[in-house]
Amino acid sequence: MSTADEAVRITKYLSLELGTRTIGSENCKKAARFIQQHFQDAGLSIHCQEFDCPDWVEESVFVNLNGETLEAYANTFSPSSNFTAPTISAGTQAELENADIRGKVLVLYGSLAQSELAAKAAIYVSPRDHRIHQILEERQPAGIVTINPTLHGHWRLIEDFDLNIPSVTVSAASGLKLLKQDGSPVSISIASRRSASKSENVIGTLTGSIPDKIVLCAHYDTKVDTPGAYDNAAGVGMLLALASQLARIPHRHKFEFVAFSGEEIYGLGDMTYARLSGSRFEEITAVVNFDGVGPFTGSTSMAIFAASQEFAQLAAEKAARFPAIVPVDPWPASDHYIFYSNGVPSIAFSSVGIRDIYHTPQDTYDWISTQKLAETFDLALEIILEMDGKDRSWGRQKESS
Repeated sequence: MSTADEAVRITKYLSLELGTRTIGSENCKKAARFIQQHFQDAGLSIHCQEFDCPDWVEESVFVNLNGETLEAYANTFSPSSNFTAPTISAGTQAELENADIRGKVLVLYGSLAQSELAAKAAIYVSPRDHRIHQILEERQPAGIVTINPTLHGHWRLIEDFDLNIPSVTVSAASGLKLLKQDGSPVSISIASRRSASKSENVIGTLTGSIPDKIVLCAHYDTKVDTPGAYDNAAGVGMLLALASQLARIPHRHKFEFVAFSGEEIYGLGDMTYARLSGSRFEEITAVVNFDGVGPFTGSTSMAIFAASQEFAQLAAEKAARFPAIVPVDPWPASDHYIFYSNGVPSIAFSSVGIRDIYHTPQDTYDWISTQKLAETFDLALEIILEMDGKDRSWGRQKESS
């Protein structure tokens, strides 16, 4: 079986046979067992880092405005609730700062609903999202409605199991009706089920002739509604295919292959890894992360973080041989964050030019290009083998004198 075929087989299994792999769910646990078996078959030693998390299921949602039922779905981890209250809308942070939201249904749209609101305890929270959480906790609205920023997407824009305010996302068309009747009472009924569960990072290790290690990683969990083909079954396909390949060839470094869970929710797996790793980030020569690779209609992207000029130059020279792969500016929101924020040179492979599909039911295997997966694999392997010949200090940013 070729490298591309192996990555495709893994992508198919995770996205087609398993589908949605939300933390705490049975499908997420099945994915972890599949990854463990692959590492074992490749001859890697395996250990897992388990952490607590909820398993959450939406059972029913009903939103009614002046006798009309609106298209809506509960935001992830929303508690059950049944109430009626007047609406008040905010489309900018300044509007939210000045709004009297206590006891009302807060309708968030515009710049406040362009992407998911980061959970308060997440590994990475922007200053804007941190302030929004402060306002919600201080002023306690009766509920929250977020308006989908796309016409046909299916996003749940709040996903915070520490936020005890019921919330839903409505379609853009339903949101338009709410905004046109701002201040009208709206009835919201949410039935959801939440139970204690667990998830885990699955780590496979290849020993080397030196103690330093190179870490390769990808997350296997998904948002609630999506089969997560390119985000991130294809990334896991890259990770496991590289594990098989590197297990067959000589190498100096210890290789650590980390299949993270919880990247989509809080960064729970990343926080668990950081806590259990302690100060051992100093032992890592470099990290390569795969998150959102392989879609037909996207261009593969490569970003470099916390790296020396020599490291960045090597990666750029290798990438220049792959004209379909584009360099992009650093971006924080994935598993590489915990590494580069601790000074570890990092590379993140993803995609640009594809929108309104990730985090939705439309992220299916149909979008995956075998050729793009093969190109990503080939470039990553070339860079990894070059790094294997370097020492740990080579790639790190030099401290200014």
